[in-house]
Amino acid sequence: MSRNEKLIEKLQSKPKDFTYDELKKLLGGLGFIEDTKGKSSGSRVAFYHEQTKRIIWLHKPHPGNELKRYQIDLVLEVLKEMGVI
Repeated sequence: MSRNEKLIEKLQSKPKDFTYDELKKLLGGLGFIEDTKGKSSGSRVAFYHEQTKRIIWLHKPHPGNELKRYQIDLVLEVLKEMGVI
């Protein structure tokens, strides 16, 4: 099982400890590019998929590094729409 497959499996279980760093690894492995410039500067980031033109807007979690439940749900929804899961 690849790293991305393991991360997708973990994400689908909707854990409370899924980190922003794990999300960056997962989305990077799926072809998303993290953009922290312009409108998304500060705590707001965009993950852009060049082929599908899909954008996932998120706020970086703080003070911790764990994603909130609604963020996990959003990412799962986008990945389902793209046919990744």
